[in-house]
Amino acid sequence: MSSNVWSSLITIQSMLEKQFQRTGTETKEENMDRFNRDGWVNRTWTSNLYRRAHIDVVDAREQKGLWMMHCCVFPHLHSNTPIFGLDMIAGKRKITGFFHDYSPTTETNHPMINVFNSMVSDYNWKKERTLPDWAKAIFTDSMVASGNVSEGIELNALIELSSTSIDLYLQNVGLYHNNTSESEAIAAQNRYAHFQKQNPHTPRTMKALGLDERDVDFFVQKCLFPEI
Repeated sequence: MSSNVWSSLITIQSMLEKQFQRTGTETKEENMDRFNRDGWVNRTWTSNLYRRAHIDVVDAREQKGLWMMHCCVFPHLHSNTPIFGLDMIAGKRKITGFFHDYSPTTETNHPMINVFNSMVSDYNWKKERTLPDWAKAIFTDSMVASGNVSEGIELNALIELSSTSIDLYLQNVGLYHNNTSESEAIAAQNRYAHFQKQNPHTPRTMKALGLDERDVDFFVQKCLFPEI
């Protein structure tokens, strides 16, 4: 079973994987092997540019008619650069959720965040919405939140944004060194992970896709958003 929507998002997945293969070294994290199986893929990388890059894909197209991906890149603990986050979920004919942000760590007015704000400000498909408290605690006002996107101009715009945004992030994240203390960086990155774990939609969606409830709970707490 295939669709242009799914094919487009799998193209984004492949593009991200190639970027991390190009810039980093793939790692084998503790406990992650159990979450690599038919229909569920998890890959992580590290490099001199970033501390941890992670791609998580649940492919339930055949069983549930859904496909979802989470991608997150954390900077090194000596850097005040933001966290790259991209989440997508789609049925056969439309993207039901697309969320993307450069989320601050120890510097809320970081130059990379300002560039991201400018990059997404003119996208007329961006959906304004009231964020829950857990999201307000970590995301910027320019976070891209889009849904009900089918084939055409909006889908092409999301593909272009994903490619441009990861290029921008990887070109700049390694330029900022020794501009924050490790303790402050750990606190900021753990804060991001803590509030991400308050998102009820992530485990709910994964369980709805047919994944074991206990596996999902452990995965979200220890592998999807591990604290330092």
